[in-house]
Amino acid sequence: MAEMDLRAVMLHVTSDGEEVVHTAMGESMTGIPASPDMHLRNGAVAITYVAVVLLSLVDDGVVRLDDTIAQWLPDLPDADKVTLRMLANMTAGYPDFVQNADFNARLYADPFQSWTADELIEVSLSTPRVFAPGENWDYSHSGYVILGKALEAKTGEPLAALIKRYVLDPLNLTGTASEQTAWMPEPVLHAFSSERREALGIQANVPFYEESTFWNPSWSLPPGAVQYSTITDMATSFEAIGRGDLLSPESHKELVNQNLLGFGARLEGCPNCHTMDKVYLYQLGIVQTGGWLMQNPLLAGFASVVGYHPGTRSTIAVAATFNAGSFDSRGNYRFGNSAEGIFRRIGELLVPGDPPLVS
Repeated sequence: MAEMDLRAVMLHVTSDGEEVVHTAMGESMTGIPASPDMHLRNGAVAITYVAVVLLSLVDDGVVRLDDTIAQWLPDLPDADKVTLRMLANMTAGYPDFVQNADFNARLYADPFQSWTADELIEVSLSTPRVFAPGENWDYSHSGYVILGKALEAKTGEPLAALIKRYVLDPLNLTGTASEQTAWMPEPVLHAFSSERREALGIQANVPFYEESTFWNPSWSLPPGAVQYSTITDMATSFEAIGRGDLLSPESHKELVNQNLLGFGARLEGCPNCHTMDKVYLYQLGIVQTGGWLMQNPLLAGFASVVGYHPGTRSTIAVAATFNAGSFDSRGNYRFGNSAEGIFRRIGELLVPGDPPLVS
């Protein structure tokens, strides 16, 4: 914590199904200790839940992974070429709205505004497309917003209800829920950030550090997949998903296959395009790093990682918030997602023969 100037860290660690650590360190707010039952944003962890919903619908015979979205969203470009699989493994080619400069300017000018799925898709479509469907890999929030709309159109049900039926209820994740506003139930882990410094024109020599706990998260994922959670729920869900508890053997194999290993390439105009390797291998809504299955969200001053190692039945969930010293003179995170570093170090102790490769 001292090394990365962290304000709070929460940990939930199991080995061979037995709890090793469940604790919190530091402060949520000044004078208020962090506790491991506090709620926080789980960000991209819900991406994995959406992928599980998709594969559950495949198991139920409702959709097929290689169905195109033309039957539900015919007005989208290349709707007759883009499949549900491409949206889920981020090869569809719809530009990530998070990489759009105008979007970021609007987001930082008013972090409390609410965003609809259609507004986010409009930003994506206004961004130049740099590769055709299936030709490259790009981390794209846009693809999951579109996937959420497609699943809702097919089933006639809200995505939140689908996630609750296929993920939250079967695993009894009582600390996790979809919430399209900035509200979270108490107790809440509070977050702080300096990331709006440049957007607000604040000079490097002027102290700037603000609370970001209740910035509106509606921009981050499709409606229904914007959630709050706890580190225990995050760990419980990844343990069950990693074991294959929620899916047929065939669908679980699709979730964790390595078909994209070696796929993708760096591409001008696509900041996140790169080749999938053993350090970071993306499949259907889940990251593989070494022998670990992982998600690593970072948003609005909340950093977290949850990872599961099938070979040893080990699970690590880490959440962290930042002190002012965690940000550089431009407001960037000096150590990136600091929870990743903690995750890697614990993984090296827990499974020394197969630690997480992500740094």
